[in-house]
Amino acid sequence: MYKDHTVSVVVPAYNEEDSVGEVIRTVPEFVDRVYVVDDGSTDDTWSEIQRHAAAVNEAHDGELDRHIVPIQHEQNRGVGGAIKTGYQQSLADGIDIATVMAGDAQMDPALLERYIDPIAEGLADYTKGNRFLHEDIEEMPRFRRFGNQVLSTLTKISSGYWGISDSQNGYAAISREALEAIELDELYEFYGYCNDLLVKLNVAGMRVMDIPHSSDYLYDEDWDSHISLDSYVPRVSFMLLRNFGWRLRKKYLTPPHPMALLYGVGAALGVVGVLGTLAAVATRDGGETGLVSLVFGVVLFLTGAALDRELEPDLEQQGETPGDGH
Repeated sequence: MYKDHTVSVVVPAYNEEDSVGEVIRTVPEFVDRVYVVDDGSTDDTWSEIQRHAAAVNEAHDGELDRHIVPIQHEQNRGVGGAIKTGYQQSLADGIDIATVMAGDAQMDPALLERYIDPIAEGLADYTKGNRFLHEDIEEMPRFRRFGNQVLSTLTKISSGYWGISDSQNGYAAISREALEAIELDELYEFYGYCNDLLVKLNVAGMRVMDIPHSSDYLYDEDWDSHISLDSYVPRVSFMLLRNFGWRLRKKYLTPPHPMALLYGVGAALGVVGVLGTLAAVATRDGGETGLVSLVFGVVLFLTGAALDRELEPDLEQQGETPGDGH
């Protein structure tokens, strides 16, 4: 129990036999329930989860029984699928605030309270880490930083949370009310689950807060990424494009909003302009019409984006940077 709220931690784990035990052992004592989800691992992750869960549960004397709850997927569904399973179980158990800590032990458990506090105090419905708000962002590898910035920009457009960045950051907390308000069963199960979740939260009118997060803890000499950028970026980008249209349709087409019209006409003119310009280049003919169409399309789209950004500024906010370096 934390500030009169029950708290759960969802631990997605895929082939983390060397680290998942540490995560289970270091979960803060105020956490009521821990859902450790083995996502179809091919190593001894499941055995390690069961072993450490049994040891911790035996010593646990909290208000809720089954402190550590091992869950196993027969097949690998992706980190989003594992987190969705944990969220669903947290909802079923009536937990007030659900948090996420990865099974690779790269999320500092000492920081968990910073994510829970804004929700427990009624300031936010969802909190997430943001390494770009912290002074040690240079610790993030350059290629990772560039890819993150690209997808963060696409997520801003898709989700409507224009002031929220580092959309790939998985350290997060969410209220029961927010989980109940979104289409949880439809949550994306690949690595882009956190981007997809932001779109769903915006459509549901949920308040999101970025929490400054140090990169130093994450990127030590043992850091490794399970993400393959050549498949990750295209798949998530396509998902965000689809979600962008879904958000506009859900929020701004009934009744029709001028912003949706600007976005739609701008995108259509942009596509026509690109195709016209490419055709002109191929035939070595004048491409003035295509270029004009492209320019007008970009202007209209950006105008729609500017209007979009001003619509619901109260749904996003930033937490203060802590003074202890983390």
